[in-house]
Amino acid sequence: MFIGVLNAGLYLSEPQSLKDKRRIIKSLIERLKNKYNVAVAETGDLDSWNNSRLGIVCISNEASHADSMLASVVNFIESRGTVELTSVQTEIIPY
Repeated sequence: MFIGVLNAGLYLSEPQSLKDKRRIIKSLIERLKNKYNVAVAETGDLDSWNNSRLGIVCISNEASHADSMLASVVNFIESRGTVELTSVQTEIIPY
């Protein structure tokens, strides 16, 4: 079993308040959960209305499948116009 971990830093240019940011991030989190069946949580920059950090985790039988799932998640985030990726760190952990 392999655990894929993705730590993504995001920049949001649109929100004018924390309420706007939370609406955008919540929508993104729900879309990621529904489309890719991954666990997602906002893990950093909680009080900043322009920045956010998401932790995304998947589990797979093969390391290559976990890696491709995380790559698909990154591509999905990049394709959305509401957020910009500022940093991406991935790790595949054998268990």
